[in-house]
Amino acid sequence: MANTTTLSTTSTLEIPKRGMPVTIITGFLGSGKTTLLNHILNNRQDLKVAILVNEFGDINIDSQLLVSTDEDMVGLSNGCICCTINDGLVDAVYNVLERDNPVDYMVIETTGVADPLPIILTFLGTELRDLTRLDSIITVVDSEAFTPDHFDSEAAFRQIAYADVTILNKTDLATPEQIQNLEAYIRTVKEGARILHSQHGQVPLPLILDVGYNNPEAYADLVQEEIEQTQQEHLHEDHHEHDHHAYDNHPNHTHHPHEHHHHHSDHLDNDGFVSIAFESDRPFAVNKFETFLQEQMPKEVFRAKGILWFKESDLRNVFQLSGPRFDLQGEEWRTSPKNQMVFIGRNLNADMLRQHLADCLA
Repeated sequence: MANTTTLSTTSTLEIPKRGMPVTIITGFLGSGKTTLLNHILNNRQDLKVAILVNEFGDINIDSQLLVSTDEDMVGLSNGCICCTINDGLVDAVYNVLERDNPVDYMVIETTGVADPLPIILTFLGTELRDLTRLDSIITVVDSEAFTPDHFDSEAAFRQIAYADVTILNKTDLATPEQIQNLEAYIRTVKEGARILHSQHGQVPLPLILDVGYNNPEAYADLVQEEIEQTQQEHLHEDHHEHDHHAYDNHPNHTHHPHEHHHHHSDHLDNDGFVSIAFESDRPFAVNKFETFLQEQMPKEVFRAKGILWFKESDLRNVFQLSGPRFDLQGEEWRTSPKNQMVFIGRNLNADMLRQHLADCLA
């Protein structure tokens, strides 16, 4: 049983921090999750928001919003913070909850090929259930690119199945018939699905934040299975001295004995996806890179992003590719010029892809 005296006097479990609402944003590669995050940050009014992401590169926060950078956390000038999920989700949440300046709301962006269920169960089946309130699961869908068999992906299917709100994004790029067929398909996966339409992630925030759509009862059996499985693991780990309720008495200690050990597998393993990185301190030649995009880019690449340095340009070029579409945005360099790219896809030949990119160098 928890030591209530300790709980009432500790600074990390103050009443205002209990029950912090949490929204999880999921959605397949290139669907527009980061655009939605930026929309939330730009329109949250007086709400202090904590954003949890897998890497800072995933969220395009304007440089003027950045006021401080720690190893795991970025302070934003609008009163929000951004935290990386480096050592596991629970630790990242504690990093936010234990801050001296409390935040009002937490938004988590999953990776594009993640099954959201382990994250949901982390909030409903661990000690976080007493400190947070899972408000809603939002799934962002690319209206133009998504078809039921397009990705052949269990993760994409489950993202829709577990959504409390589904946002059909990029509706300006899809035909009315595409949108109608997509809505019909979503309703076969998720009965009574709440569906919103958007362009560039623009949706009224009262429709997605603090809506209370998530129903923990719907996950009760899954949570129980998860807890039982974890208890079995503990029995096999020969940690007889380990007090599983230590966090009740010592919520300030650095390593919380979390009630789960298998949530943080590499999400890119889902459905056989791989991630390939390329870096170079030499610039690309524009014409060679164009040839690569048009003729050599493997069709198995679903998503690519990076910072590009071209011999012919003084600008830092932010590159985004989603399916057949790509975008280049030029801006001033804030560091020494270099090329950095990441490709995500299936059955990719890493050596061949890196050789094609090396051939693009000036």
